[in-house]
Amino acid sequence: MKRKREEEEKSSTKMEIVWQTPANPPQKHDYIFLNGRRHVRPYYFEFIAHAKNRWAGKTIVDLFAEEFKGRPYDYYVSAVKCGRIQVNGERVPVSYIVKTSQKISHFLHRHEPPVKICDVPILQNEPDVLTVCKPASVPVHPCGQYRKNTVVGILQAEHGLAPLLPVHRLDRLVSGLLILARNATKADFFRQHIEAGMVHKQYIAKVVGEFPEDEQVVDVNINHNAREGRSTAEVGDSCGGKAACTKFTRIDTNGTYSIVLCEPITGRTHQIRVHLQYVGHPIANDFLYLSEHATDRSIEGMSADRAAVNTDLSLTSSYYENCVDEYEQPSEDFSIDPMCTNCPNLAPKGYDGYEEGLWLHCFRYSGPGWIFECPYPDWATLN
Repeated sequence: MKRKREEEEKSSTKMEIVWQTPANPPQKHDYIFLNGRRHVRPYYFEFIAHAKNRWAGKTIVDLFAEEFKGRPYDYYVSAVKCGRIQVNGERVPVSYIVKTSQKISHFLHRHEPPVKICDVPILQNEPDVLTVCKPASVPVHPCGQYRKNTVVGILQAEHGLAPLLPVHRLDRLVSGLLILARNATKADFFRQHIEAGMVHKQYIAKVVGEFPEDEQVVDVNINHNAREGRSTAEVGDSCGGKAACTKFTRIDTNGTYSIVLCEPITGRTHQIRVHLQYVGHPIANDFLYLSEHATDRSIEGMSADRAAVNTDLSLTSSYYENCVDEYEQPSEDFSIDPMCTNCPNLAPKGYDGYEEGLWLHCFRYSGPGWIFECPYPDWATLN
């Protein structure tokens, strides 16, 4: 074991490594298409965090082993020895004691999660605004584990469109209209309308059961638990959370499912999903909110939402903890890193390749003097 670690350290220090930063734009050749998924060729990246108070007094190796359990202890020992873990931009010994607020860098062979093989259809391309139909499973912008496998990244790689400033956000598993400003002035124009409550947002959802024929207005607070990646409806005199209001109108039903128009008045995390669950008609494929046991199912991997709560040691100082499942082997060559705990797999461990987008779709945003629309998805018709 000792000899193997020494060989890994020796080979890793001899490797010609090009470290990428946010200044490195995504390119077409960064993507590998395999088994219905868009993968990103693994690349080297510096993840940065600043030492928290509870980290102070720990050795650099113990800090990583205790806080970031996704990799074995031996890996962190090797990473410190060969300089892949640094403090304030300098190499340190494995016995180094961490101090509060120090810059901690972890240089990693980064493996991004796959997304569905989907184009990002451009709906309107104007000098100061771009609208697209966002596919489900693709996040809007770099966050957590995703950087190149994002709407912004794909548009830059495939169409040379940059900079792009998202006017609003859609959850990763939600599809539909996404408005992106082409400059800061236009972004501020939309921001002012949104903050003034002048923007009308419309979504459609496919829900369980026969939704009531009369319009339903749900005015129930929502409390979001970021750690669990889940929100709850809060009712009663001592309810917590933030005020939230959504209007629902039935479009069609066959008794088993209903297509519902959803018009959120506020913009809380998972608002539409939680309010539909509250009225007894959750989105039909939303395992996170289908029942009171949904959280357990999500942990067990039945819900695609699990990927949304996994994050890296990044500029926001959070970290992704790897799972232990194996993933498909890539059909194309890419640089194998001898120290990487994900290689030779293309995706991070824990991604089984199956992921279904939610039956929730944004189709229209409108404000004073402007309106943007997106076509309905295939699932929006009940046969």
